[in-house]
Amino acid sequence: MFEILKSFFVNLRNIFKIPELRRRVLITLALILVYRIGRHVPTPGVDGAALTAFFEAQKGTLFGLFDLFSGGNMKRATIFALGIMPYISSSIIFQLLVTVIPYLEKLSKEGDTGRKKITQYTRYGTVVLSVIQSMSISLWLETLAPGGIPVVPDPGWGFRLLTILTMTAGTAFIMWLGEKITEFGIGNGISLIIFAGIIAAMPGGTIKVLNNLIHGEMHIGVFIVLILIMIAVVMAIVFMQAGQRRIKVQYAKRIKGRKVYGGQATHIPLRVNTAGVIPVIFASSIIMFPQTILTFVGGKGGIVEQIAAYLLPGEIGYIVLDVILIVFFTYFYTAVVLNPVDMAENMKKYGGYIPGIRPGKKTAEFIDRILTRITLAGALFLAAVDVLPSILIRFMNIPFYFGGTGLLIVVGVALDTMRQVESHLLMRHYDGFVTKGRIRGRV
Repeated sequence: MFEILKSFFVNLRNIFKIPELRRRVLITLALILVYRIGRHVPTPGVDGAALTAFFEAQKGTLFGLFDLFSGGNMKRATIFALGIMPYISSSIIFQLLVTVIPYLEKLSKEGDTGRKKITQYTRYGTVVLSVIQSMSISLWLETLAPGGIPVVPDPGWGFRLLTILTMTAGTAFIMWLGEKITEFGIGNGISLIIFAGIIAAMPGGTIKVLNNLIHGEMHIGVFIVLILIMIAVVMAIVFMQAGQRRIKVQYAKRIKGRKVYGGQATHIPLRVNTAGVIPVIFASSIIMFPQTILTFVGGKGGIVEQIAAYLLPGEIGYIVLDVILIVFFTYFYTAVVLNPVDMAENMKKYGGYIPGIRPGKKTAEFIDRILTRITLAGALFLAAVDVLPSILIRFMNIPFYFGGTGLLIVVGVALDTMRQVESHLLMRHYDGFVTKGRIRGRV
């Protein structure tokens, strides 16, 4: 254990020996600090205390999910209240549109120029979604009065326009921060911003657990089991996030003039969890929709309330439907991201083939068959991690305050960032963080 820690700190010191890597790390930390400072700047005209009290009672609805991805900014009604969700939504929308709109599909195949154009459209979509969402939020905030205290003391069009301007500008600024982190820092900027917000909220869950232990509300045995579960979940996420099925590919030799091209063997890495955390987000959004509608509509009774009660976190209906939706969206999103027919065509175009498999249609069928099998494992894993907190709290009475979605994002972003840092270290003949072997999937 001592040797592992010593190796970690030695490699951490090596980061600051490389000028370019040191600069990238410091830029990343500085921009994340700017983002964290912004969460303390409130939106004008909102009673933050009253809104926080409302959100504490809405953890099982879409509001709780939005608050997770905004890093707690939504319940504080800061200038970053929308967080990066409009950008994520816009990105997902355009990823889906690429498969159905020929113009966008053509752009996606034009290399950097086409990707830049799609990125530009994604930014425009982010602004449009931000305006719509901020307008809806301003109207909704005016209706809130938890405990008889209005969240907006002075409602009207002045408040609405100011909220639209403030929140839209806040989301655009976060989007800019994320792009600058990606360009000049280390890691994916958007992911790191979400990562920072979730990490900042985790100490709260830790304090709750420790308070329960100190005041005798939790047995020491339960505490030990909780720690072991946390370690096991993190290890499982690391294992599955790095898991790949490598398909061997052989390229035929081509002679042009006096030069010989190709002839080498390589592989296609198919990730077990290609869809990442997107299926969990989609599934949670759909399940929480009835509860959110009930919050807006108000009142008691009716079919909406019955459905919402059946789909509360921890209920059997919630767990079963959550698993089904996660499996469905994992397959759906994987099919959008990876097209076996295109992969087979590109291999055939450049003289590549899978040993023992005929190029073309047979290759596409082979890749599709493997992708279908490993995606099932990834989907079931995502579902297990997502419903684990509900099962522990509902059936085992273990207070697991660390949501499965948050853990997936935190571990996934940490692994991706470590891969990039390790790449910089290895390029300059330093050992990476993993001295025995390499982080699988390293770029």
